[in-house]
Amino acid sequence: MDENSALIAQLLMEDEIEMRNSSGKGNVNVNVKVNGKDQSDGGWKTVTYSKRNKKQQLPKVSNLPENSSSDHRRSNGVGGGEADVFRSIEQHSEDRRRRIAEESRRREEEESGERDGSKRHSDEDDGESDDGDRGGAGEQVKKVKKPKAKKPKVTVAEAAAKIDAGDLGAFLVDITVSYETQQDILLMRFADYFGRAFSSVSSAQFPWLKIFKESSVGKLVDIPLAHISQDVYKTAVDWLGQRSLEALGSFVLWSMDSIFADLASHQGVTKGSKKVVQQSPSKSLVAIFVVLAMALQRKPDVLINLLPVISENPKYQGQDKLPVTVWMIAQASQGDLVVGLYMWIRVLFPMLSGKSSSNPQSRDLILQLIERILSSPKARTILLNGAVKKGERLVPPSALELLMRVTFPVPSARVKATERFEAVYPTLKEVALAGSSGSKAMKQVTQQILNISVKAIGEGNSELSKEASDIFIWCLTQNPECYKQWDMFYLDNLKASVMVLRQLSDEWKDHSVKHSCLDQVRETLKSFRQKNEKVLAKAENSGDHASLKEADKYCKAILGRFSRGLGCIRSTFIVSAALAVGAVIMSQKEFWDLQKLSAMLNLPTS
Repeated sequence: MDENSALIAQLLMEDEIEMRNSSGKGNVNVNVKVNGKDQSDGGWKTVTYSKRNKKQQLPKVSNLPENSSSDHRRSNGVGGGEADVFRSIEQHSEDRRRRIAEESRRREEEESGERDGSKRHSDEDDGESDDGDRGGAGEQVKKVKKPKAKKPKVTVAEAAAKIDAGDLGAFLVDITVSYETQQDILLMRFADYFGRAFSSVSSAQFPWLKIFKESSVGKLVDIPLAHISQDVYKTAVDWLGQRSLEALGSFVLWSMDSIFADLASHQGVTKGSKKVVQQSPSKSLVAIFVVLAMALQRKPDVLINLLPVISENPKYQGQDKLPVTVWMIAQASQGDLVVGLYMWIRVLFPMLSGKSSSNPQSRDLILQLIERILSSPKARTILLNGAVKKGERLVPPSALELLMRVTFPVPSARVKATERFEAVYPTLKEVALAGSSGSKAMKQVTQQILNISVKAIGEGNSELSKEASDIFIWCLTQNPECYKQWDMFYLDNLKASVMVLRQLSDEWKDHSVKHSCLDQVRETLKSFRQKNEKVLAKAENSGDHASLKEADKYCKAILGRFSRGLGCIRSTFIVSAALAVGAVIMSQKEFWDLQKLSAMLNLPTS
């Protein structure tokens, strides 16, 4: 029984060694316990190397004769009579060996296939070298790799200089004839022309992201049109002028999408967000900036038409897109200052009251643009004449309110940019208040501004209150209906009303000549006094009593000036009438004296 156990252990050990060899194990340490004793071949370890012995062992396993098992048993001291005892074990062992051999053969075939592919190239090289040895007296032929020819670096200026105005004009005539009714295709072919012209300009020669971040607005305006010749520019914009606003709107959005796609590819994917593969634009980025700038300068109104899309779609918003937005509005202002201010007020100015207001770089960029617009030649005249654009105020009342607050903050909130707002405020305020006095539209504007002003007056900021009071009084002079509106919220805004009444009383001589209807002023002041008396007649501990008494004092003072003014007017009228009567009497008396003198001298009478 001990001999059988030893034989079984020996067979299992051999199977284990073969399995591990076929699995790629370099070292195998086999310990087998027989009758509780550790049989490890006398302390020696069996070490095999699969790669070295693979070809030697596997054929033996695969080509075993049918009586190999019995021979093996006899070599181990087991007689033929005991073969049946181990037949099942040997059969199992042979099956395992067969499977191992088949797996090894399959792996060798796969590896040999890969080696054949690599050897094929080396054999070809060897064959070429052998031919060279035979024909070249044993000289080895070495292949020398030719260095790749570097593409010449082409700058934007160099590419732009190669554009010929005549060739561009002929191209535009040709495509206009071919696609006369398909303006979208026309504009894409127009972009294709400049795309080919600037195709040799690499991104290294036009790092637009870096340029936009480091350049002032004054320099941004000229990028990249500064390199385009005047003849090419004129040919292009004259052709663009014949395109419709609708087609140009789609073209501008396509250009913006291409620019922002390139921007997104440079920024990469933020942590935690899904990876989005951005498609690079088919046209050169230089060409896209060129054609977009031309379109905006020639037809700036296209931005006004796209305002709802730009202001509502998130893909056109964000701090990272601010330089491009400023660049686009600057291009539009080159064509029309009114459009530039219109877009600045509605797109950029609101950012100063949002999160970006704390970003000095963003605030500086936004201020640079409005400073450039207002410093343009005849800017004030142009903007005042265009104070209403497409039925909308260029500077609406809501923008005027924000403008007042950033220009006149509380002392503790003043920043370096405050002085710059103070410089542009007078012109913007003038545009906000411009309009036809007495018109229906202007009456609505004055009533809106009156409500904004009264809120600002009561906030306790002395500088803001003084400015808001001036605007409040201006509303009263422009629209008598504002007095009725004031009368309605008088008691609800008592402190603000006191400040306005004080200013009217102190400066009545200047303000009285500006009012078109003094009767409305008198009636409103009388109404204020009646309301004051009613409230004062109530509980003595009212907190508004001091303000009511002060307001009543100013109302009485202004009404007193009305009485003195009317007395002077009556006196002036009486004196004027007396002088007129005296002049008539004197003229008649002189007439009769002349008649008597003529009778005495016998002179002919007329």
